[in-house]
Amino acid sequence: MSQKSPTYLPLFTRHFAVQLSATRRGARLARLLTERQLDAWGEPYDAAAQVVAELASNAVRHGRVLGRDFRLRLKLHADRTLRIEVTDARGDRVPRIPDPGEEDAEGGRGLRIVEACADRWGVTDAPAGAKTMWAELALGHGDMAGHSI
Repeated sequence: MSQKSPTYLPLFTRHFAVQLSATRRGARLARLLTERQLDAWGEPYDAAAQVVAELASNAVRHGRVLGRDFRLRLKLHADRTLRIEVTDARGDRVPRIPDPGEEDAEGGRGLRIVEACADRWGVTDAPAGAKTMWAELALGHGDMAGHSI
């Protein structure tokens, strides 16, 4: 009598994480590192780089606390869903997209870009009074790897 073992599909996930200074230079570096990492993984990076640029910029402009950095984390799952996480030090400042009537609002345009590029996005609490802005993108076959915006 032979027994069949159930077939398990590995949930292969690639990870990349880096801590960066909460400065404009750190935000630019976050985008560059995202492009380089996704290119090394053989994945398209156009939309992801744009999302990282916006989230990192928000971390520097609105989530900065003197002496504390922000963290960028990329997780690429087996189904080619990319999760982007940017954690900053200001959990008390949760961003929001302005209402349509607030066209002249000072901020919120970056989150509209995130909303347009990502399949899902949101914010969660992080340890030590911090917050994590996250976005998930399904990396499709129609994307062009190696071409930046």
